[in-house]
Amino acid sequence: MTRFRLTSVAIDTESARRELLDLGAGGYVSFEGWVRNFNEGQEVTRLEYEAFPELAIKEGERIVTEIAARISITRAICIHRVGTLAISEMAVWVGVSAVHRGEAFDACRQIIDAVKHRVPIWKKEFYRNGDSGWVNCEHCAAAPQHGEAGHAHAPHR
Repeated sequence: MTRFRLTSVAIDTESARRELLDLGAGGYVSFEGWVRNFNEGQEVTRLEYEAFPELAIKEGERIVTEIAARISITRAICIHRVGTLAISEMAVWVGVSAVHRGEAFDACRQIIDAVKHRVPIWKKEFYRNGDSGWVNCEHCAAAPQHGEAGHAHAPHR
């Protein structure tokens, strides 16, 4: 089972949820990240997500595998949209099944937090006033810190 995916079409949550079904699981938790219409004082009209697909998938798989090794879960999937998204569309979905709900909640939160921090996916917002801007991409252009030369880091989103 592929644990991390990128898609340019609407996320099929029912299909993904069926992939998580495990007869030994007593709990299932999911998270949906939606495109909102307002951010940091600006009225947002749409978003565009760009990714470095090969690295994004590799890092996304690594994240889910690492978390599954730390937390007792039965299955987990994260799906992230790329391309242009309208207000209210789903940008990211995470689903986790586990024997107990606590582990499912913990793993779901850790997966989305790590994906937002580590996976090379960038978000550009378009505003009602005609401006646009990359969100939380300040450290994309920052000089590497001591000991970081040669290492690429994904921006926080």
